[in-house]
Amino acid sequence: MLAAVTITRLEKAATDNGFDLDLERTADWLCFGSSQTSMRIWLAAIGDSRFLAAASRADVLDGLAGLGVVFTDLVPSGAAGALSVGDIAALHRLLRRAFQLSRTLPDALLHDFDNETANLPRTTEAERLVIQRVGQDIFRRGLFEYWDGRCAITGLGVPDLLRASHIKPWVDCGTDAERLDVFNGLLLAPQLDAAFDAGFITIAEDGTVLTSDALLPDARSLGLDGPLKVGGLHRAHERYLPWHRTLIFRTGADSHRL
Repeated sequence: MLAAVTITRLEKAATDNGFDLDLERTADWLCFGSSQTSMRIWLAAIGDSRFLAAASRADVLDGLAGLGVVFTDLVPSGAAGALSVGDIAALHRLLRRAFQLSRTLPDALLHDFDNETANLPRTTEAERLVIQRVGQDIFRRGLFEYWDGRCAITGLGVPDLLRASHIKPWVDCGTDAERLDVFNGLLLAPQLDAAFDAGFITIAEDGTVLTSDALLPDARSLGLDGPLKVGGLHRAHERYLPWHRTLIFRTGADSHRL
């Protein structure tokens, strides 16, 4: 049975990170939902220095790799899996990330788009542009959530200076599912967004920034003269990055890795 002080700490960790609905509980696990996402979490503790978090979605757990150690004993019914962390601060970080992922994966942005545009007319070009702007706003919000409000390459965290950059551009996507896929985008600082969009840089499979030979004379003035890499790249980004490397990047035998 969890001690009262431990229950209080777990409840605070849940509510502080978006899981604001107190659901059923057992002797070993507290269960929480959210008014903003359909995912459920379960929290428990072993002693004073090991905290457990289980989640109802396997894709979110996959995205949490590296933030905890896989826990396989006595996972609660309904959970897709569980992770353990060594302190309460780590539990807060894990829950914050779980909440962010639950609001963007796998098709949450598409669902939001369908809801927000269901009753909007699409007959004229002007009406279709309104639909597109709605989708782009949702996509931007999703990228801010996924990348935690920071440039995927530099870590810049000034919202007004960040751009939601499609890997495969909106106009070239065959479906709204592609257009609203959070893995079809990077949150980038302005100069990186412009360079990426114009094909002067691209991203290798391991996240390394590649620069076109055409940009090299000005790479230093753009802050692109040192080694750069996307942090937190997911394998699902590889559904789109080969398209950018092949069709947008200004390739050449002498392209360089930054």
